[in-house]
Amino acid sequence: MFRLRIYEVKTEYVDYLSQNHDHLYYDKAGKNKRKYIGIVMEINGYKYFAPLSSFKDKHKRIKEGVDFIKIKDYAVININNMIPVPDGVFYSPDINAEKDLHYRYLLQAESREINRQKNRILKNAQIVYTHKKKYGKSTLLAKRTNDFEKLEKLCKKYKS
Repeated sequence: MFRLRIYEVKTEYVDYLSQNHDHLYYDKAGKNKRKYIGIVMEINGYKYFAPLSSFKDKHKRIKEGVDFIKIKDYAVININNMIPVPDGVFYSPDINAEKDLHYRYLLQAESREINRQKNRILKNAQIVYTHKKKYGKSTLLAKRTNDFEKLEKLCKKYKS
C-alpha cells in the first residue's frame, strides 16, 4: 500500500522560488533557519510539496478547512502553501537516524498520523489546486493560495 512520506526540500530551491513569488512562506532574514519539511504528492503531472508547520496554541482555536489540516497536536499542513518540486530538490531524511530523540519521535508520530489521514490530504490538495486554477484570486481561498501556474513555470525553469 502506498504511503505518504516526509521529505525535506533543499534551501537553494526555496531561495529560488521565494525570489520570484511573494506569497511563499520563507524566513528570508535567516533568523529562524528552519528545515522545509513536508509531504510530496502528485497533482496535474507535478510533484507538489505541502509544508508542515509546528503546531501552536493558536491552532487549537482554528477550525480545519479544505486547505488547513491538523496532524493531531503535532503539526499542521497548509495545503494552500504547497509548491511544485522537481526531482533532485527534495529528499527523504532518515528519521530513525535523527539524534534528537524528541524530534525523531515527533517525526515518526507525524508520519503515522499523515498516513492515517492520507486520503483526505490527497483529496483536499486536489480540491485546492483545482479551485485556485478556476478562480484565480476571486475567492478568499484563492487569495490565500500560492499561484500554482506561476510556480509550475518557475519549477520547469529551475536548474540545480
